[in-house]
Amino acid sequence: MKKNTIIISLIFLMLILSGCWSKRELSELALVAAFGIDYIDDEFAISVQVIDPSQVSSKQPSGGKSPVVTYHANGKTVFEAVRKILALSPRKLYFAHLQLVVIGEELAKNGLRDTVDFLARDQEIRNDFTLIVSQQATAKDVLNVLTPIEKVPANRMLNSLKVTQDAWGSTLDVDIEDLVTDLGVSNQYFVLSAIEVLGDKSLGIDQTNVDRIETPVKLKFTGLAIFNEDKLVGYMDEYDSKSFNYLNDKIKSTIEIISCPSDGELTTEITQSNTKTKGIIKDGKPTINVSIDIVQNVAEVKCDIDLTELKTIDWINRQTEEHIKKNLDKVLNTLQENYRADILGYGEAIHRTDPKFWKNIKNDWEEIYPGVEVNVKVNANTQGLGTLQNSKLKE
Repeated sequence: MKKNTIIISLIFLMLILSGCWSKRELSELALVAAFGIDYIDDEFAISVQVIDPSQVSSKQPSGGKSPVVTYHANGKTVFEAVRKILALSPRKLYFAHLQLVVIGEELAKNGLRDTVDFLARDQEIRNDFTLIVSQQATAKDVLNVLTPIEKVPANRMLNSLKVTQDAWGSTLDVDIEDLVTDLGVSNQYFVLSAIEVLGDKSLGIDQTNVDRIETPVKLKFTGLAIFNEDKLVGYMDEYDSKSFNYLNDKIKSTIEIISCPSDGELTTEITQSNTKTKGIIKDGKPTINVSIDIVQNVAEVKCDIDLTELKTIDWINRQTEEHIKKNLDKVLNTLQENYRADILGYGEAIHRTDPKFWKNIKNDWEEIYPGVEVNVKVNANTQGLGTLQNSKLKE
C-alpha cells in the first residue's frame, strides 16, 4: 500500500513539475537592456538596445566590436513598432532583463499615458525598470551613445543615476510602479530624471567614442523633469533638483559650499538629512511647515579659520542652514509661481491634518497652492572636522 502511494505521488509530481515546458534558449533570444520611445511625425519611434553576449563575456576578447546593437522601428502604437523590429532583429526580443526606459522629449511633451499603459501591461516586461527623460535629444540619440568603462550603455546610465542620487542628490530613481501610481491620481505632478547628450550626437555611435582618453560624446544627468499629469512642463537644473530632494526627503549625501568670513570658501559633506513636512490650518488658510535636520562634516577648507574653536563650528552651522534655506526658498518659489506644481505633495499634507477642511478646498487646490505659505527651518549639526586640526596648510 505504501509503495503504491509513493508511485502515485511521483506520477503526480511529474505532471505538475513539467520543468522546461516554457524554456527559451539564450541563443534564440535578443536580450534588451534599454528601451527608447520617441514620438515623430505622429508615430511612435522605438529604439531597443540589445546586448551582444560574445562582446560582454569576460572569457572572450571583444575584438573591437560594439557590445550592444540598437534596432529602430516606427508604428502607430508602441506595440506595433516593437513587433516591426522583429523584421530587423535576428532573434526574438527578450525584455525580462530590461533595466532602463528612455522617454524622448517630444513624447514627454505630448503625454506618457499610452506609453506607460503598454509598459505596465506587457507580461514579458519586468516591472522594476527605471524611467528617464532625454533633454534636448531623442531617446534614439541617447541609446546610440557608446560609453567607456561600462560596456553596456544602459548599465552605465543606471549606475550613474544611482550614484548621483546617493552622492550628489540631483537625480531620482523612478520605476514603472511608481509612475503608474502617480498617473492614477488626478491632477498629479511627478518628476523623472533627465539626461542630456553632450557633444556631437552623430559621433556617439562610433566605436572611437570609447577608444580615446577623453570621450568626445558624453551622457550627463542634468536634473529633474517636471510633469503635470502625464505631460512634460519643464526642468529643474541639478542644483534646484538637489534642493527639491532636500524637501522631498531623498538626500542621502551631498556637499554644500559656504563663503568664509574673509576670502575663500569652506566645503561641507552632508552625511545625513531628515525632512519632516506638516500641514496646518492657520487663520483659516492652509500652511506648510518643513523641518530639515542635517548632519555634516567639514570636507575642505580654503580660508583662514580656526576649527578648534566652538564659535567657529556654530558659525559653520548657521552659514550652512542659511545657504540651504536660501536655495530651498528659491525652488519653492519656482514650483509655486512658475509651474504651479505641487510635486512635493503639500495638498496631501493638508489632507492628513484636516480631511474635512481639505474636502472643501481640494477642487480649488490648483489655484490655492501658488499662494500657500511654506515655512522652512533647517537645523545643521557639524560632527566631523577631519584629521587635520588646523584650518589651513601653511604656505
